[in-house]
Amino acid sequence: MTTLATTKMSSKGQVVIPEEIRKKLGLQPGTQLVVVAGEGVVILKEISPPSISQFDELIAEARRQAREAGLRKADIRSAIDEVRAGR
Repeated sequence: MTTLATTKMSSKGQVVIPEEIRKKLGLQPGTQLVVVAGEGVVILKEISPPSISQFDELIAEARRQAREAGLRKADIRSAIDEVRAGR
């Protein structure tokens, strides 16, 4: 069931998420949210880190794409060195 509540934006652009919703979703101080805006709509979505298995899947996919693109470790080291040198 959807929980509905109202809130106001402060002069500093701050919005309070009502207590009932914070409790229902388990939101704690410091919880990071991504803000998505559309036509007359603002969506707040909790950012949660991936689980270890999801992270492993992401890494495996990144490695697969790097292999397919022909990237080598030396290419990555070179790119990092260039960025650090400010090029």
